[in-house]
Formats: sequence, C-alpha cells, structure tokens
Amino acid sequence: MDYKRKEIEQYFLDYLNDNLDYHKEHEADTWTEDLHHNCFNTDYFIIGSYKAKQWLGDKAFDVIGFVKDYENWNFGEVHTNLSNPEAVVNMYAYIIGEEIVNDYLYMNNQGVA
Repeated sequence: MDYKRKEIEQYFLDYLNDNLDYHKEHEADTWTEDLHHNCFNTDYFIIGSYKAKQWLGDKAFDVIGFVKDYENWNFGEVHTNLSNPEAVVNMYAYIIGEEIVNDYLYMNNQGVA
C-alpha cells in the first residue's frame, strides 16, 4: 500500500536531516540498526485523533485493513487499537517506515537494518 508514502518519506528525510550527524557520531558502528526504531517508534508521526482522522480521509478502512493484516502476519494477532485513529496512523507510518528505511539503507550501501 502506498497511501501517503511520499509524506512518510519526507518525514523520514526530515528526521535524517535533523539527526543523522548525531547518530553517526555517537553510534558510529550501529546507527543503522536502530534507524527505523529511532525515527518511527520514539515519537508520533501524527498527534491527535482529529488530525489522524483528517490524515486518513476516505482511506481509513483500507489503512485499518493494512495494519490488521501486517500485525496478524508478523505477530499472530492485532495489537493496535483499530478504533483509535491516532494509533492506526502511527502504526501505518511505522510499517511503511520499515520499507522506506530499508530502501534508504540499501540505496546508500549501508545494508538492511
């Protein structure tokens, strides 16, 4: 699913612009291992239910289904509260963020996290 992927990519690029030097300096050998976690799991992509609902728009059920399928496949059950728009958006960004970070690392010869 590529819904708003460009927006999530920009979020990642902004994160890199703000934090890459720090990570490379303080985590020289391991910065790539935690890049996805640091970018997509230590802060919220979207804050607030209203903002999350606006962000989801008419794709809310598609995104919910995507998150549900991902979690069932990877965890054997759904952990995200699918009735919470903020949780759904942030988990969706986390999932798409995995792909974005792995693509970035591959394209920059850093290996895959």
